[in-house]
Amino acid sequence: MPVPDRPAPARPTPRRTPWGGARLLAAGVLPVVLGAALLAPVPASQAEPGGTERPAPAPRTGSADGPSVHSSDGVVGLAARPLRRGTTAAQARRERVVTSDTSWEVVPGLTFRRWTWTDPRGPVRAQLLTYDLAQPGLALEHVAQPLVRGRAPLTTLLARDGAVAGVNGDFFDIDDTGAPLGVSRDRGEGLRSAPASGWTRSFWLDETGAPHVGELPLVASVRQHPGLRIGHLNSPTVRPGAVGIYRPSWGRTSGARVTDGQRTRVREVVVVGGRVRSNRPRLSSGQRIRGLVLVGRGAGAKALARLRPGSRVRVDWRLPQTAPVAISGSVVLLRDGVDLTRDDVQLHPRTAVGVDDDGGRLLFLVVDGRQADSRGLTMRELAAEMAALGAEQALNLDGGGSSTMVARRRNGSTGVVNAPSDGRQRAVPNGLGITYDPTAAPPTTTPPTTPTP
Repeated sequence: MPVPDRPAPARPTPRRTPWGGARLLAAGVLPVVLGAALLAPVPASQAEPGGTERPAPAPRTGSADGPSVHSSDGVVGLAARPLRRGTTAAQARRERVVTSDTSWEVVPGLTFRRWTWTDPRGPVRAQLLTYDLAQPGLALEHVAQPLVRGRAPLTTLLARDGAVAGVNGDFFDIDDTGAPLGVSRDRGEGLRSAPASGWTRSFWLDETGAPHVGELPLVASVRQHPGLRIGHLNSPTVRPGAVGIYRPSWGRTSGARVTDGQRTRVREVVVVGGRVRSNRPRLSSGQRIRGLVLVGRGAGAKALARLRPGSRVRVDWRLPQTAPVAISGSVVLLRDGVDLTRDDVQLHPRTAVGVDDDGGRLLFLVVDGRQADSRGLTMRELAAEMAALGAEQALNLDGGGSSTMVARRRNGSTGVVNAPSDGRQRAVPNGLGITYDPTAAPPTTTPPTTPTP
């Protein structure tokens, strides 16, 4: 039976579902608290259809150390059926029965595949984009709205760059600023956002186009005040004791929204043209950023007090590696082929990017979940799947309702080719887009015919 280019759309689910969880008590919650919340799913009998309570989102600061962060929406996944004692996720793959498998060439060097299977844990539907790094004319781009805080459906982000395919990207501050939690770097706009610690596990391309997965922290300083601790560039929140830099690409000042509501022991310094224009112990809101705005909390605020109005300052920021394209995720799934995951409990829709070092390929995987015909994967299953597909390095990107894949279909149209769990695309801050320039590819030539004697 032929398989459609796009699976039947999932029906929208209410905000409170069998996967729903309660809101965490504070924005800067410790990872261990997040883990406790994530590991306590709400029984279906307690879910109230049509309820309005929102689950706790991913923490705006922190890292993926400890219990896994699965999705920006904070929804608690259903518990996966335990595997037989002594069985690994990789071994359990042998018990699956593939029920459908289809693929097509999107453009030269880029293929799309969709396949479904059933195993003891239930049915799964997966979508894969395979990108040939040696294909002329094929390029990978970071895609986003003009403002770091801007969000849009993935199809909108990809259309801005004329992309033929792509997937969603980083986790983000879903309930407030909308900004990504980690590193985002664009070929044209440069470094858009980055933290110095915490959410720094990233995928990037270096200046030669070679792909990497690893830590990519912000390196920033104020040249005249080398002791000033700068922890963020265009981040949704400034950690206690740190200083955050906000550029015009942030948009307008956000007041206490970037200090977790803290209004005392804070400071805002405005720098225009390399000089301190103002320095005050309160935070502005809704003001257009024309130069740089430095926001400090606690010790960071105290350190900023030394920057006198009229004095010259030079603020520098960079990444430790040259990375024309970069985007962050939560968990490094594979490093040199070794599975680094621990979570084999929660089932979720997933998005991952992987590097096949031996085959010279990039792998973009989206697995549907929270649906009757696709249960999703645990983090450990995701790592096993990426390894089986050929990846030696792999990174988990935002999952849940954010998991989206777009590709050019066989009929030439471009659109969503998976089934997002919300029943529609979620507005996201960024993604990875694939463009193709046929003029950059070498022309195909027909070998000359040998004349008949």
